[in-house]
Amino acid sequence: MELKRINDRITVSGQIHPEDVSALKAAGFTTVINNRPDGESPDQPASAEIEAAAKAAGLDYVAIPLGRDGVTAEMVEKTRAALEGSDGPVFAFCRSGTRSTTLWALSQAGEMDGAEIISQAAGAGYDMSHLAAHLSK
Repeated sequence: MELKRINDRITVSGQIHPEDVSALKAAGFTTVINNRPDGESPDQPASAEIEAAAKAAGLDYVAIPLGRDGVTAEMVEKTRAALEGSDGPVFAFCRSGTRSTTLWALSQAGEMDGAEIISQAAGAGYDMSHLAAHLSK
């Protein structure tokens, strides 16, 4: 599990497994957001397995699967609500971290300067420059 810190509030990574959740708890995360739909890969653990591990560790768990149908306003709002409702740092994952970073970036439009959103994502290794027009509100 390679954690990529975007800022003090959000860190992303690729796919995690239930046994990774205790390390997330130990690292201080309070919320886990799953942005990967079930069934994308045969070796992928089910969302319910990760949810059970998160809840057993005392972490909040939110599933906002982003699949082939693309981003919706509801997904962006759910991401914003999960970030605002968390008592501490949030960890989000998908296959590579890109979808998680995309939803975070879009959820911050109007809250942060678009250039700062792009810069913070780039610092974690994700190019969100293609979202520039959507981040300037």
